[in-house]
Amino acid sequence: MKHENGNQQVPAGRGECAPNPAGKSDGGRGPGRAGKADKVTRMGSAPIPGLIVEFAIPSIAGMLVNGAYNVIDSIFLGQAVGEIGLATATVAMPIMTVFMALSMLVGNGGNALAALRMGEGRRDEANRSLGNTVTLSIVLSAIVAAAIAMPPVIDGVLAVSGATADDWDSAHTFISIISFGFIFQSIGMGVNNFIRTAGAPNRALVTMVVGALSCTALNYLFVMVLGWGVRGSALATVAGQAVSCGCVLWYFLFTKNVPMRLQLRFMGLKAATVRKIFALGLASCLIQAGMAVVNFVLNNLLNYYGSLNPIGAEGALASIGVVQRVASFVVLPLIGMAIAIQPLLGFNYGAHLFARVRKTFWGGVVGATGIAVVLWALVHLFAPSIVGFFGIEEGGLRDFTVFALGIQLIMLPFVGFQIVGSNYFQATGQPAKSIFLSLTRQILFLVPLLFVMPLVLPQLSDGLTSLDALYFATPLADFLSIFTTVVFMAVEMRRLSKLEAGKIEAKF
Repeated sequence: MKHENGNQQVPAGRGECAPNPAGKSDGGRGPGRAGKADKVTRMGSAPIPGLIVEFAIPSIAGMLVNGAYNVIDSIFLGQAVGEIGLATATVAMPIMTVFMALSMLVGNGGNALAALRMGEGRRDEANRSLGNTVTLSIVLSAIVAAAIAMPPVIDGVLAVSGATADDWDSAHTFISIISFGFIFQSIGMGVNNFIRTAGAPNRALVTMVVGALSCTALNYLFVMVLGWGVRGSALATVAGQAVSCGCVLWYFLFTKNVPMRLQLRFMGLKAATVRKIFALGLASCLIQAGMAVVNFVLNNLLNYYGSLNPIGAEGALASIGVVQRVASFVVLPLIGMAIAIQPLLGFNYGAHLFARVRKTFWGGVVGATGIAVVLWALVHLFAPSIVGFFGIEEGGLRDFTVFALGIQLIMLPFVGFQIVGSNYFQATGQPAKSIFLSLTRQILFLVPLLFVMPLVLPQLSDGLTSLDALYFATPLADFLSIFTTVVFMAVEMRRLSKLEAGKIEAKF
């Protein structure tokens, strides 16, 4: 069997986990590992379109499942506890976003490194990446638990998150419980990505679905049946994450013929591996951090400009709440597509199969764009119904929210390119570029535009208020970040051509 790399033929089938065109050490592996190898080496030989579909479906579904935890908590708390329950879920949202950022820092970074090392044929180093990722998850979880146990820290978290006197105690209870259970989220979500790189995307999806279903069932039991309220919802969330975590660990500890194995000898932290994990995972982490910054700035601006508008500050906050939930939902499948092709990009880049790297990238762009166009059409066709689903029925506020939703998602059909492009550099061991592109939209473009647009746009159009102008900041930031990504990818495509021709050497 041979792998194609442009005009170059790279032999495989050597009883190894992956092709090793760079001539690197194979970690002392012997023959007889064909079952393990086939799961991984097919990423360098099977047809790209089929692989993308195989990896994308469970990845996209998994992203939607991960996004369901907050929704599940809000539904049950709203039904059982009322406004205090919903307020508690809202106050907990920032800390849960921080937890997701930390999980992505070690999980996405470790997975990207493992995919590269598998592509090089260095299975021991891929195992070390897995082991170090689990160890880092444990260390971060211990730090989080120790910090939250300190009263000044949790009081500060509650204050920054917007807790009031009415919901302070319930938010304190909820955040304390999910903080001590962070270890389950960190491994259950972060290490889950390694299952895809091990060539089992459907198994990765199952581990997430089982956790979400457990969370839902236990929320019903604890909150609706036993009446445990906020405490019960937090315990149900942690329990669901624990179930998912157990499934992930079971796969790497006990499943037969897996190409990566969680072993104690690879769990000792190695400085070079840790640095690489953090470098490759920082982009994903900063995206979540950027979301927190944007929400803080936007909420304060909405309070100010909303108070100057007939819909009022509360109406403005309600409107942006709906718009952000819808926007977050429609973007999740695009992120899922980017995550799905990450192991394919990393493996083929590590194996020097640069023609397949290019084909995988453009396949991911086409897939993400197709999904985005469909979702964009659905949102625009059914915008009034979508807004009504969230309980906004008053005429003026409903019309404003429909208008804001349409404006904020103008660039959605093109956003998939930016997301896939940013993730491409993470997958191919170019963290600095990935970090920069990840920050362009939210920090470098959107935050400044949120301050500038309300001052400038009303001067250019008499029909727009300062509050209206806030919503135009998002599509403009999208346009600028997409343009920036186009420039980066144009340069990268030329670099791939040189790598394929052997004019330069790949470094990662």
